[in-house]
Amino acid sequence: MSRLKITPSVIPNLFTALNMFSGFLSIIYTSQNNFVYAGWLIIVAAIFDTLDGVMARLTKSSSELGVELDSLSDVVSFGAAPSFMIYKFYFYQFDVIGIIVSSLPLIAGGFRLARFNVQLVGFDKKHFTGLPIPSAALTLATFILSFRKNGYEYLYDVLLLPMVIIISFLMVSKVRYETLPKFSSESIKEKPVQFIFILLATIAIIIFNVKGLFFSFVAMILLGILRHFYFKFFNKSNRG
Repeated sequence: MSRLKITPSVIPNLFTALNMFSGFLSIIYTSQNNFVYAGWLIIVAAIFDTLDGVMARLTKSSSELGVELDSLSDVVSFGAAPSFMIYKFYFYQFDVIGIIVSSLPLIAGGFRLARFNVQLVGFDKKHFTGLPIPSAALTLATFILSFRKNGYEYLYDVLLLPMVIIISFLMVSKVRYETLPKFSSESIKEKPVQFIFILLATIAIIIFNVKGLFFSFVAMILLGILRHFYFKFFNKSNRG
């Protein structure tokens, strides 16, 4: 009898499938108004999304199939799941307008992933053009997890609409966001600011739990915007 041969690509693809499944479960829990489980499942999906890339590099099994499968999973876990979550949690009360606004992270995320796949050269990337869709989804999910309790309702009225619009726009923008650096002595010397930010974010998460995670993503988003306008202005000044 011939033995079943398992190719290296099976391992990262398994994590990709778990990412997609976590997004599907999140949608189910959102439909039951269980926003705690729904939000945490988006976080779990992001963990699997990170692991599939790590395993692809470790097993040297990166492929075009893996890239496409990863994008399809991301549309489910970081596009459909958070869009449905914010609709059921808050925007349902605004009827058609609420549906349109809730769909923005899904639609913008889909365009962002399509652009990424078209522009991808090789499998290693040093930066992202536009806010990565997992970061957008995690910002929305951790916001709801952090402030869902009584007493914070006013934050939804004040922050959720502009947050959804800004995050959706950033996904299809040309604002540059760095990838996670590899943990090595050379990377620390090359990108010390990133490692300091990761350290501070880790401390914030330990102290403030999910609120720390939310504020870490907010800080990352704002730093990307500030850096974009700084270099844009700086380059214009040099040309002038």
